[in-house]
Amino acid sequence: MKKDKITSEEKEQERITAIISKLSELYPNATTALNHSSPFELLIATILSAQCTDKRVNKVTERLFKKYKGPKDFAEADKFELEQDIKECGIFKNKSKNIIETSKILLEKYNGQVPSNFDELIELPGVGRKTANVVLANAFGKPAFAVDTHVYRLAHRLGFSDKKNLLEVEKDLREKTPENLWIKAHHWLIYHGRNICRARKPLCDECSLSDWCLMFQKAVKADKNCQ
Repeated sequence: MKKDKITSEEKEQERITAIISKLSELYPNATTALNHSSPFELLIATILSAQCTDKRVNKVTERLFKKYKGPKDFAEADKFELEQDIKECGIFKNKSKNIIETSKILLEKYNGQVPSNFDELIELPGVGRKTANVVLANAFGKPAFAVDTHVYRLAHRLGFSDKKNLLEVEKDLREKTPENLWIKAHHWLIYHGRNICRARKPLCDECSLSDWCLMFQKAVKADKNCQ
C-alpha cells in the first residue's frame, strides 16, 4: 500500500516544527532581559520598555527600584519628579502618569498585588496585550505569547504569520506553536531577532534557520530569476 502524500498543511507544520526545534537548540537559556525581583517590578519595567530598549530600562530601574520600593511609593510619587527619574526611557510623561495611576489601582483594588488575570491586567493604565502577556508569562508562568517588535518581525520573516494586526499575529503564533512552548518561543524569537535576524541588516548568511525561512527562500528565488 502506497503511503499517502504529505499535505501542504503537514509540510508547513514540519517546517514550523523544525524552526522551533532549532531555536530551542540555539537559545536554551533564553529568558526575559528585564531585571526584576517581583511581579510588580516586572510590570513597571515592561511599561517602561515601550519604545525603549531593555538595556536602557534596566539601567533606569536599577536606581528607580531603590528609590520607590513598591506600589505605595509610586502611588504617592510626584508626577514631575517621576518623569525626571524615567526620562531616559522616552514617552516619560505618559509613562509617569500610567505608573502612578496603576499603582493606585493596585493598592485600592488588589491590596497592592499584581493580578494574574489577563482581563484585569489590561484594565490597568499603560498595560496593553504585550505587557499583560509578558507579566503573565514571566511573573506567573502562565501560557502567553507576547508580541513585541522582534517577535512581530520574525513571525513574518519566518512565515508564522502574514497578518498585519498584532492580535492576529499573536493568534497565528499560538496556533502554530505548542502551548507548553509559548513562553520559551517568545524569548527564542526575541534572542534570534537581536542576534541574527536584525531589523535593518539581517545576518542571513549566518542564520541557522535559513533552510526554513520564507524571507530567505524568496530572496534566493528572486536572485536566481535575475540571473
